[in-house]
Amino acid sequence: MTQHTHTNAETKIKEWIAQMTLEEKAGLCSGRDFWHTKGIERLGIPSVMMTDGPHGLRKQAADADHLGLNDSVPATCFPSAAGIASSWDRDLIRGMGRALGEECQAENVAVLLGPGANIKRSPLCGRNFEYFSEDPYLSSEIAASHIQGVQSQGVGTSLKHFAVNNQEHRRMSVDAIADERTLREIYLASFEGAVKKGQPWTVMCSYNRVNGTYASENEYLLNDILKDEWGLEGFVVSDWGAVNERAEGLAAGLELEMPSSGGIGDGKIVEAVKNGSLPEAKLDAAVERILRVVLRAADEKVENATYDREEHHRLARKVARESMVLLKNEDGILPLARSGKIAVIGELARRPRYQGGGSSHIKPTRLENIYEEFAREAGEAQVKYADGYSLKSDETDEAKIAEAVKLAGEAEVAVLFAGLPDAYESEGYDRDHLRLPDNQLRLIEELAAAQRNLVVVLSNGSPVEMPWLGGVKGLLEAYLGGQALGGAIADILFGNVSPSGKLAETFPARLEDTPAFLSFPGVGDRVEYREGIYVGYRYYDKKKIEPLFPFGFGLSYTTFAYSDLKLNKAKTTADAGLEVSVKVTNTGSVAGKEAVQLYVRDVESTVDRPDRELKGFEKVELAPGESTTVTFVLDRRSFAYYDVETSGWRVESGVFELGVGSSSRDIALTARAEVEGDAPIFEPVHRNSLVGDLMRPGRLTPEKKAMLEDFLKGGLFTAPEPDETQASSEAEGEDDSHAGLMEAMGRYLPLRAVVGFAGEADGEKKLSALLEKLNS
Repeated sequence: MTQHTHTNAETKIKEWIAQMTLEEKAGLCSGRDFWHTKGIERLGIPSVMMTDGPHGLRKQAADADHLGLNDSVPATCFPSAAGIASSWDRDLIRGMGRALGEECQAENVAVLLGPGANIKRSPLCGRNFEYFSEDPYLSSEIAASHIQGVQSQGVGTSLKHFAVNNQEHRRMSVDAIADERTLREIYLASFEGAVKKGQPWTVMCSYNRVNGTYASENEYLLNDILKDEWGLEGFVVSDWGAVNERAEGLAAGLELEMPSSGGIGDGKIVEAVKNGSLPEAKLDAAVERILRVVLRAADEKVENATYDREEHHRLARKVARESMVLLKNEDGILPLARSGKIAVIGELARRPRYQGGGSSHIKPTRLENIYEEFAREAGEAQVKYADGYSLKSDETDEAKIAEAVKLAGEAEVAVLFAGLPDAYESEGYDRDHLRLPDNQLRLIEELAAAQRNLVVVLSNGSPVEMPWLGGVKGLLEAYLGGQALGGAIADILFGNVSPSGKLAETFPARLEDTPAFLSFPGVGDRVEYREGIYVGYRYYDKKKIEPLFPFGFGLSYTTFAYSDLKLNKAKTTADAGLEVSVKVTNTGSVAGKEAVQLYVRDVESTVDRPDRELKGFEKVELAPGESTTVTFVLDRRSFAYYDVETSGWRVESGVFELGVGSSSRDIALTARAEVEGDAPIFEPVHRNSLVGDLMRPGRLTPEKKAMLEDFLKGGLFTAPEPDETQASSEAEGEDDSHAGLMEAMGRYLPLRAVVGFAGEADGEKKLSALLEKLNS
């Protein structure tokens, strides 16, 4: 097809719209069928295909469904989002995205539905395997990289599910209630960076309501924020079946309804335009956004596109091994020796769980058997296998346990493959608990008693409780590693590569420790986000709760040292930003990769803020003894909080601490910088203003502060004379105590009360005069 320049494309689109009937315009705003947009043959407007992702292509060959129930064409199944976020590697994710784009071109798919950038509010969310992180900065950076990779191949993405979709329980009706600051700093910020840096061709709205309004007709989210503020150039598509009222949704910014409504939605749009409740100009604007993407997809279509399945499989293996996190390595039990006797236990070794359930379920081009890949890498070692448990039931099979324990006892080391069966986590419902199945828990207990050298490899989409952790020497979190997980696990266990994954979420010691424990999943159709901005590590740090494993944590077969933390300036302004550099050295004996993390803390703030927040990360690869300098550039947003009073991001002047380290709980080096923030907002002083608020730094100019101090003298803050009959030392002690008490109480007194306590006849006149001067 002819390549259109931007100007020519816009002209063509306007010509098309001018020639359309009202019915044709309305028709373009819903799907032709389950996966295709409508075309208009007489105008030469093509139909394009959208299909499920995000970690692989789920293009259905026949009957359509949205839950992964029916068959689809073979495609490379990469690790799920929970894993790839743990790579902390933007370049790696862009490379994966490029491969996904190539496969979409080969299958004539115009838009891949994904990635999912919803925040992991609770580890119980059944779809957490499809989301990146509990941290909005990490989530948005990984999502942006994913989008950039896919779209570099002329294939669009659909960033989802916008917004505040953090549970599957009653997902099509629940009302997520969150305050404005929490929305902006956590749940919207997870999407904001991805939109601004990645410019996805489409954004998918979620099923749920947000503060009373369905996301599919929430003008504040879809128009005011997503398009006007963040600058989305593409269109908004509904999650499949998420439309409540079609005409209201279009007016609020929902351009495309999917799947086809059989003409019902189209008819509502036509009727709304005819009766005047929907301006036709809004319909035209929606059609224009849709056509812009359709035309781009047609222009960037690669004819006769193909891809190399084996090359993509090798890439899947690389992504998988960089996404896996080594959580425990007592006595250096890993990597394993390629000699002696090794017991491999667990049905998951032969029937791997490599992806989550639901609409993202991929039919892989091939699937590695973990046991076979393990045995292939084992060299001279004698490897034997036992089931140990059944994936079909939680019930304990004593015969299977006895067989596994006997095998483990005869070996030098036992490797148990454990995790969550398919039924434990999926799109459509949430988990009830964080435990492994009962039969696996019993097996671990018996194995730990029989074999001290026990290694556990987990396959799961989100955290599990580990009361058994003390009984194992090695622990590898493999997440849902995609079709090449077998080779990736073997690469790590036998030391072909050093593990480099870091947790993108906190692993709690128990469910009761989680931030949303008391309010998840809500009551009826209402869930209140009572924990506010304190999600994930922000909560554990503030509450001083020790997690099982902290955010950002991950071990390696080598060691890294941090040194020479430097700032490019000791004082800066919020708009000028700051450069932070640190030297990282591989002090071990093997090559490895380290995800260097930068956290920022406002040392003294007048608003409630987390103890630390991730504001930078970079993954570096170093040979033994090699060093490199990592540089982070902090901008205004790195120091800001969302101010609900001014509806904007504000930076308070003061000292900020920059901490660099290997996890949120392992900060190796810190430095401080003085940041000049935004000018104080003028707040009128009135008779009910509190003394303590007026005296805080920056609230008043030095001259006006002196006026206030003069007003206070002779009244409340003048300490009474000590009783002369008391001993001098006692008098001084009581005097100091009394003065301190009066000062403490005075902080919370309004000015009118100061006048009352002073007891002066003209006190009100003096107060009025003071207010006039302070407000001048």
